[in-house]
Amino acid sequence: MKTSIAKRVLVAAAAGLISFSAVAQDKATSLDQLLKMVQQSKIAESKEHQQREADFRRQKANQQSLLTQAQNTRASEEARSERLEQKYQEQEVLVQQKRQQLDERLGSLKELFGHLTSTAGDLRANLDSSIVSAQYPGRTEFVDTLIDKMNSATKLPTIEEIERLWYELQRETVESGKVVKFTGTVIKPDGEQVEQEVVRVGNFNLVSDGKYLEMSDAHKMAELIRQPDGKYLSMAADLQAATSGFNPFGVDPTGPTGGSFLKAMINSPSIVERWHQGGPVGYIITAVGVFAMLLAVWRLIVLSGLSAKVNAQLRSSTPNTNNPLGRVLAVAEENKGIDGETLELKMEEAVLKERPAIESGLNLLKIIAMVAPLLGLLGTVTGMIITFQAITIFGAGDPKAMAGGISSALVTTVLGLCVAIPTVLMHTIVNGRAKRILHILDEQSAGIVAENAERK
Repeated sequence: MKTSIAKRVLVAAAAGLISFSAVAQDKATSLDQLLKMVQQSKIAESKEHQQREADFRRQKANQQSLLTQAQNTRASEEARSERLEQKYQEQEVLVQQKRQQLDERLGSLKELFGHLTSTAGDLRANLDSSIVSAQYPGRTEFVDTLIDKMNSATKLPTIEEIERLWYELQRETVESGKVVKFTGTVIKPDGEQVEQEVVRVGNFNLVSDGKYLEMSDAHKMAELIRQPDGKYLSMAADLQAATSGFNPFGVDPTGPTGGSFLKAMINSPSIVERWHQGGPVGYIITAVGVFAMLLAVWRLIVLSGLSAKVNAQLRSSTPNTNNPLGRVLAVAEENKGIDGETLELKMEEAVLKERPAIESGLNLLKIIAMVAPLLGLLGTVTGMIITFQAITIFGAGDPKAMAGGISSALVTTVLGLCVAIPTVLMHTIVNGRAKRILHILDEQSAGIVAENAERK
């Protein structure tokens, strides 16, 4: 073994010498300098090898002592393991005996504890979601402690704890039918915590300062960021200010299960929010609809005034040029002596001059009534394109997001119909007024022509 170690040391020294000589050839400037560097390197390496051999001999001497120490430790640990295993077997037999003794002594109480554990578990689930816990915090901690004790093999619940479990069951039932006031910490939407009066309506709703509250998982009360309609808020304020009697109040019937109905109601967009969902196309449709209504109202007022003047002219025998009929009659007065055909042409010309002023705006109302639904369809198509692009990018994993996008796209169609329907109605009314005036003009002009023909 010593011979092999020596061979390895010589091989390593020769490799180091060769590598050093290769490096020295790069740095030496003469053969004498190179020889001197090789000699110095050989002396230094021989000292290093001697030191390594001394270290090897010391480690070899220590190996025997370390091996002996490890063997002694192993023997002692094996003996300790045997003692512990024997003690474990003895303890296991004793534990089985104690468990059997415990089961015999419990008897029917074991079944009772099973029912108590099941009841406590159901009560804990109810207390976690009950808004009564906002008024009476700390009830779930007691139930958790009781459940852990009944599931333990070394502890038993006391009579006081069992009676308190029954009391908590009864209190939850009684409190769910009360409307009470208490002082609690309310978290505002900006994160500020305020001590204020809170009204609890059974196990359904919490209101404070005229606002609806929600209860977090930590049984903390927080003011809803979005509130229901103003009428519900006013009823909540009236209920908080009341001291007795009956008061109307908007109760959320799904309150004990998380208040899903109230959340759905307050998360539904308002009319203004729906209008904003229409986007630029919706704004254009709204502007067109407002313009159509103003135009229709203006023409209706103008035609009503003309109709009143025409009716007054019908009752008068003197032509008045402040109305279409008076101007037509004035043309007849100016051309009394002409023949019938010429008079007829003159009268038709006078009626034709009055027609544009009377029918002004009617064609524009008709065009708006036709274009408004098309604008709504345009907004719907563009909205659907955006929705399908979002589905392409993010997938169709959320049906609510898809339904929301489609609902927003259909808003423009609703706006278009809301503009077109009243515009059609107003066009019909205004057109009827205009045709009535034109009918009177045609009737009077035809009568004048007929009367002139009878004279001749």
